Amino acid sequence: MDESLKELGEHISGMLQESVLGFEVAYGELTVRAHAPAIARVLKFLRDDPACRFSTLIDITGVDYPQRSQRFDVVYHLLSMYQNHRIRVAIMTDEETAVPSVVSVFPAANWYERETFDMYGVLFSGHPDLRRILTDYGFNGYPLRKDFPLTGYVEVRYDDDAKRVIYEPVKLVQEFRNFDFMSPWEGAEYLLPGDEKAEG
Repeated sequence: MDESLKELGEHISGMLQESVLGFEVAYGELTVRAHAPAIARVLKFLRDDPACRFSTLIDITGVDYPQRSQRFDVVYHLLSMYQNHRIRVAIMTDEETAVPSVVSVFPAANWYERETFDMYGVLFSGHPDLRRILTDYGFNGYPLRKDFPLTGYVEVRYDDDAKRVIYEPVKLVQEFRNFDFMSPWEGAEYLLPGDEKAEG
């Protein structure tokens, strides 16, 4: 299986030399790294080439690496039911640089790109309707970025008096606590609450 994926990766790299940075086969999966401006061309080739025939776009998602200048990977997963292969195509971008939309190649990309925008803030140029899809329109921030606080910024609840949903700043009723998860039966090295009674 790995050998056929390697041959496929070499075929793709050979045909798309100026658009592809490279490829790797790991854990039985083929990953192709592409230049972001050429993503539509790469996906069109993968869809139409007789050796590839990746006719189904399964997913588009993001990965956040805040320590990099191009902090986001945008990852496309495709399936070829004709060749019984899967492929992952990854590109890099930053917070300001828009990635070309691939809706013209795969119409299913419409909502996937909206979700990636909503969760990570990745921009897609040429998208027909780039707006939030999972969060509220006035939502502050992008929940899947590594720098987004775990508690969020606001909490939502239904107010029975106002008869509507209201937003309030997050209030934590107690401080965060550290748990050591050590079982009392394992013999903790410190005095557990209540153990002081047994000494008397």
